[in-house]
Amino acid sequence: MNLRLGSLQLRIALVYAVLFAVAFGTIMIVASGGIEAYAERAISRDMAANADVFEEILDLRAKEMRAQADVLSADFGFRKSVAFGDDLTTNSALSSLKTRAGVPNAFVVTTDGAIIGDASALASTDRAAMYQALNNGDSSGIITMAGNPASAVAAPIRLPDIAGWLVLSEPLTEQGLAKLSELSAIPLKSRIVPAERLPGALRLAKGESPVEIEEDGERILYRASTLPSLGGEMKPALLLRHSLSKALAEYGPLVWLLGLLGIVGVTATVVLGWIVARGVTRPIAKLDAAAQRVSEGHHAFVEVRSQDEVGRLATSFNRMIEAIDDRERRITHIALHDILTDLPNRKLFAEQLDSALARADADKRIAVCYLDLDNFKLINDTSGHAVGDAVLKAVAKRLSKFMPGALVSRQGGDEFAVMIPDIGADEDMLSHAERLFRCFGEPIDVDGQTIPIEASIGIAYSPDDGTNAETLIKNADLALYRAKQEGKAGYQFFEQAMDDAARRRRQLELDLRIAINQGQFELYFQPLYSLSEEKLVGFEALLRWHHPERGLVPPLEFIPLAEETGLIIPIGEWVVREACRQAANWPDRLRVAVNISSIQFKSANLQNAILQALAQSGLEPGLLEIEITESVFIADVEQTLDLLHRLRSLGVRIALDDFGTGYSSLSYLRSFPFDKIKIDRSFVSDLGKGAGAGAIIRAITTLAGALGMETLAEGVELEDQIESLRREGCQQVQGFWFSRPVPAGEVLGIVTRFGGTVDHPDAMHMRSVA
Repeated sequence: MNLRLGSLQLRIALVYAVLFAVAFGTIMIVASGGIEAYAERAISRDMAANADVFEEILDLRAKEMRAQADVLSADFGFRKSVAFGDDLTTNSALSSLKTRAGVPNAFVVTTDGAIIGDASALASTDRAAMYQALNNGDSSGIITMAGNPASAVAAPIRLPDIAGWLVLSEPLTEQGLAKLSELSAIPLKSRIVPAERLPGALRLAKGESPVEIEEDGERILYRASTLPSLGGEMKPALLLRHSLSKALAEYGPLVWLLGLLGIVGVTATVVLGWIVARGVTRPIAKLDAAAQRVSEGHHAFVEVRSQDEVGRLATSFNRMIEAIDDRERRITHIALHDILTDLPNRKLFAEQLDSALARADADKRIAVCYLDLDNFKLINDTSGHAVGDAVLKAVAKRLSKFMPGALVSRQGGDEFAVMIPDIGADEDMLSHAERLFRCFGEPIDVDGQTIPIEASIGIAYSPDDGTNAETLIKNADLALYRAKQEGKAGYQFFEQAMDDAARRRRQLELDLRIAINQGQFELYFQPLYSLSEEKLVGFEALLRWHHPERGLVPPLEFIPLAEETGLIIPIGEWVVREACRQAANWPDRLRVAVNISSIQFKSANLQNAILQALAQSGLEPGLLEIEITESVFIADVEQTLDLLHRLRSLGVRIALDDFGTGYSSLSYLRSFPFDKIKIDRSFVSDLGKGAGAGAIIRAITTLAGALGMETLAEGVELEDQIESLRREGCQQVQGFWFSRPVPAGEVLGIVTRFGGTVDHPDAMHMRSVA
C-alpha cells in the first residue's frame, strides 16, 4: 500500500513534474519571445526619439549660429564694407564673429559666387553647389569642409537688395557626435554619412524604421534619417547604431530568475512572475510613454522607484531630459538676447513692444527711442575691439540704470533701442528725451582710459507715430537718421516729412541705379583760363543727370546719396573714362580736370580705372588732372599718400580742391607736393568787401609759389575779381565770367573763342577712331 501510494505519489509527482516542465518550458519560450519582441519595439522607439532629439539639438545650434549671423549681416558697417568691397574690414568682422559665435568658419558668398573670407576647406564643386542653394533660398544644412561634415547656416546681406550671404559653419566631428550620443537613453553610436554609403538594407528600406543587420554574429539595429544639405554633392544622413544582442543580453538574468522561480513551484512562479512583470514592464512602459512625450516636444519625468538597471535607466533618462531642457532654455535666451551685453535683441524688443502696445491704455503713450553711438568706429579703430566691446557694455549698464522701468535693447553694432511705456497723455516728451540724452554726458572709463561718448537719438511714440512695433521702429530709425544729418550728438522726434523724405530717397536711389544702367549721365565742361599766360589751359568735367521725368537733377541732390550708397564708385569710373575720351579729341594739349569723391578714392580699383581710361582713350597722363579734397586724408593718411604717389608716378596731375576751408590744409601741403591748389570760391566772392579776402589769397599764392605749385581761383563772376586775383598773383581762374559749364559738343566753340587751334572735323574724327 505504501509502495503503491509512494508509486502513485511518484507518478503524480512525475505527472506534475512533467506538467510543470511543459508549462514552465512553454512559459519560458513565451516569456523569452515576448521580452525580446518588446525590447526590440522599445529600442526602436528609443532610437527614433533620440534621432529626433539629436536633430533638434543640431537645429537649435543652427538657429543659434543663424542669430549670430543675422546680427552681423544687419550691421550697417558690415554691409557697407561688403558693398564697397572692403575685404579687410569684412575679414576683420568675420574674425570677430567667429570668436563670438564659437565657430571655426565664417565667410561671405557674394551674389556672383565669389567668397570673402577663409573657405579653403570648401571644395570648389561644393562652393558652386552652395552658391546655387543660397540663390534658391536655402539658409541651413550640412556641407563638407575638409572632407568632413559640418553644420552651416546662411544669413542674407541686404543693401537693401541681397548682395550676398554670410555663412557660418561648425564641424560635426566624431567627438561632437559622441557627446550627443551620451544624451541618449540607450547606448548609441551616431555618425553622419553620405546616403550612398548606407548599408544596402537601409537604402532598400522605406521610411526611417530601424533595420536589423547581422555583423560577425552580432545582431545590430541601424536607423537612418536624412538631413538637409546646403549644396554639395553629399546627401547627408544621420546613422544611428545600437547592438540588439547586447540589449537583449541585459534581459538574460530575468530568464534565469524565472527558471529558478519555476523550480520552486507553479504558485511561486506565478506570483514572482507577476511581481517581476510588474517590476519590469511598468517602468519600461513609463519610459516608453515618457520618450513618446519627448519626441512630441513635451516635458517628461519618470518616477524612479528602484536602483536596478531599469531604475538607473529611468534616472539617466531624467538627467537627459533635464540637460535638454537646460540647453533649450539657454539656447532660447541666446536667441532672444545680445551675447555681449545680455540685453534683449532686436527680435525680443519687437515682441515686447507689440505686447506693450496691445496692453496699453487708450490714454497712455509708448515711446521708442533709437540710439546710435557717434564715431564708435573710431574707438574700435584707435583703441581696439576689446575696448569697443567694453564701451558697449558700459553703455548698456548706464542706459539700464538711467532709464528704470524702460526696456533697453541692443539692436546690433553700436545701435541701441529704448522702449518707455506708460507715458501719460499730459507728460512732456522732452523730459524723457533729455533724461535719455544725459546718459551720455559723462565719459566712460575703460581700464584707466577715459573715452568720451556721444549719441544721436531718434524718437517716435504711439499712437501718433504708429500703432504697431514695425511702424514705430521704422519711424524712430528715420528720426535717428535725421539726427545724424543734423550734426550728431542730439535727438530728433519723428515727423511725417521724414517718412516722405525717406520714400523720396529710396526712389532716387532706384532712379540712380537705372541711370547707371541706361546711361542717363552727361559731362559738361567749364574752361580753366591762365591769367599768367593769357590763354585757355583746360576744362573741368562736371557731371549732369538728365532724368527722363524730372529733367536735369542738381548734383547736390544726387551726389551725396550716391556717396552714401556706394554708387559713386561706378559713376565716378564712368566720369573718368568719359572725360579722358572727350579730352583726347581736344587741340592744343588742353587738360581735363576730374573731381574724385573721397568714397571713390578709397576704392581699391581707382588706380586701375584711371589706367584703363587713359589706355582706352589714348590721352597723355599729364593731360589728366585729379582733384581731391582734404576729406580723403581723414580715414588713413598713409594709405592716401601712398595712392597719391602711385598716381603721380603714372604722370597724372594732382590738385587740392576747396583749399582753405578745412583745418589741416597746410599739413597736407607739407605731406604731398600737389601740382595745383584751387582757392575756394568763398574767398573770391569776398573780394572787394574788405582787405581780409585779398590778404588770404595773397598768402595762399605766395605759399604755393614757394612750394612750386600752381593756383586756381574758383567762382570768378566779375571783372573786378579777375583784376584783384591778377594783382594777388593767382595764376589761373575759373567761373561764369568766362563761361558756364557747356556740353561736350560746345567745347570746340569755346576753344575757338579763346583763340585756340581747332583741327578739321574729319581729322578730329580720325583721331577719335584711332
